[in-house]
Amino acid sequence: MSVTNNPDDETLCFCSGTKRGQIRRLYLAGMSMQEIAEQTGALTGCGGCEWEIEYFLKELDSQRSA
Repeated sequence: MSVTNNPDDETLCFCSGTKRGQIRRLYLAGMSMQEIAEQTGALTGCGGCEWEIEYFLKELDSQRSA
């Protein structure tokens, strides 16, 4: 078993198993938070990932604007 330090491998939504890298790719492809939720199932379960995903999307947006 290998251990990875790749942040894109971090699971942000445990209900759907959605990882940071999936969200990054979909966001950079132009998808909104709602579209990402529909595509991945993230944000549609218990709601525990909502703040972290929202923060991550804001972070990506600020990087895109810089």
